Amino acid sequence: MGKPYRVVIAEDFRIIREVFESAVRQSEEYTLEASFPTAKDAVKYLESHAAELVLMDVLIPGSMDGIEAAGMIKRMKPEIRIIIVTSMPELSYERRAREIGVEGFWQKEVQEITITQIMDRVMAGETVYPESPVAVPIGDAISTEFTEREIEILRELVAGASNKEIADKMCLEASTVKMHISNMLQKTGYKSRLELAVKVRHNGLIINS
Repeated sequence: MGKPYRVVIAEDFRIIREVFESAVRQSEEYTLEASFPTAKDAVKYLESHAAELVLMDVLIPGSMDGIEAAGMIKRMKPEIRIIIVTSMPELSYERRAREIGVEGFWQKEVQEITITQIMDRVMAGETVYPESPVAVPIGDAISTEFTEREIEILRELVAGASNKEIADKMCLEASTVKMHISNMLQKTGYKSRLELAVKVRHNGLIINS
């Protein structure tokens, strides 16, 4: 066996951070290089230190989120492998992580494999992402029942856009936007667009920055 892989952790929730630290320490394959409560601290550390693997939370306090930080690390040191970890089902996270070349994506609360297993697979050269989106209850519906267009409109609703603003941005007729919102209200059983937007945001399906 060669030298153990050096791991840097960025996770603001202390208990989860300690779980990750323990998993690293208990494996002969890894050694804990550093552990931080913010993504910015991890990026700054890696500017002048080496590591082979980063475990990076998404929603983390500070001036940048975990995916922004992962992008900076990939531009700075593309050889470092990164696993994004999150407890939120936000639909854009996986897409953004793939776009910047993140090798692993782990849902803390629903993924069946352990963090150590995904670390092993990523360091063996695999790209490991969930096989299917997390299904989130939204009223009487499940998030996987929404179409891509409905999700796009939901994202604008959560941002507070009016039907006309959504229509202009998406090059649609305002009546078409109204129809999609009406369909989503029927699916979910909610009474208003405001209730729909609030529930979607509260359940973590869409988290606009």
